[in-house]
Amino acid sequence: VAALPVPYKSADYIRGRRSFKLCQSCHTLNEGGQNLVGPNLYGMFGRDIGAVEGYTYSKAVEESDIVWTPEILAEWLESPRIFLPGNKLSVAGVRKPEDRTAVIAYVMAETGYTE
Repeated sequence: VAALPVPYKSADYIRGRRSFKLCQSCHTLNEGGQNLVGPNLYGMFGRDIGAVEGYTYSKAVEESDIVWTPEILAEWLESPRIFLPGNKLSVAGVRKPEDRTAVIAYVMAETGYTE
C-alpha cells in the first residue's frame, strides 16, 4: 500500500483484508474474477459505476453517472443506501472511518489501482 496516494498509503493492509471479509461473499477482486451477488471489482477505479460485463445492476446504478474513485468508494461504503438510494447493496455500510480507509486501500492494492 506504500505506493498508494494519501491517506491510503498509510492504511493498515491487514485491517483492510479483514474488513473486506464482509464483502467477499458478494465480490471478487481478481482480474477476470467472476461476478457473485455483486460484480467483480478488479479495475474498478476510473471505471463508470455499473460497467462490469455480465452483471445485472439496479436501475439506480444504471442511471447514475458516477465514476469510481477512492473518495467515491469511501462515500459509498459509509452508507450505500444514502449515497445511492435504490441500489442493490444490502449492507448497512462500514461505520468506522479507519476501517473504510483500510478496506479501500486493500481493494486498491488488490484490483490493479493506478493513478
